[in-house]
Amino acid sequence: MEKGITVRKIVIAGVLGAIAILLGVTRLGSIPVPTAAGNATIMHIPTVIGGIMGGWGVGLVIGLIFGVSSFLNATIPLFKDPLVAILPRLFIGITAYLTYVGLKNVNQYLAIGAAGFIGSITNTILVLFMAVVRGYFAPGVALTVAIANGIPEAIVSVIITLAVVAAWMKLGSSGKKKSKISG
Repeated sequence: MEKGITVRKIVIAGVLGAIAILLGVTRLGSIPVPTAAGNATIMHIPTVIGGIMGGWGVGLVIGLIFGVSSFLNATIPLFKDPLVAILPRLFIGITAYLTYVGLKNVNQYLAIGAAGFIGSITNTILVLFMAVVRGYFAPGVALTVAIANGIPEAIVSVIITLAVVAAWMKLGSSGKKKSKISG
């Protein structure tokens, strides 16, 4: 992985940041569910993918975009609090990146799937932890939401992350092969 800021990292952060904003503004990233949380989300998935594809810094930037978008589009008091809406989201891409890097030499697909799961669970645990700390949820309610929403969100994150990252990596490697042949 390249070190420092590169055009590739800027493009990844821009595209996935825009997708995170689109998911938030259109509400396509929030799936209404009859739980205390009110919604299940897929809005964290661009942050997970950014962490895997661009590194922890790209994941951090997309997490910030996701958090600010969540904060600005909040319809419930819980997410009108920046310590709940923004701060936890900064860690999604970082944990996804660290998981991916730690496992990629074992098995690429395992690493991608595990990063999708850990990034999603990071979102769930940290948001709910802050919601408890800030007094929005009792610990028992947070645990119920973690189980009812967090586990299904993590499973969906694994599936989408695997599909997108594997396709992106395949496209990237086929482009390199073509350029070697034509070059």
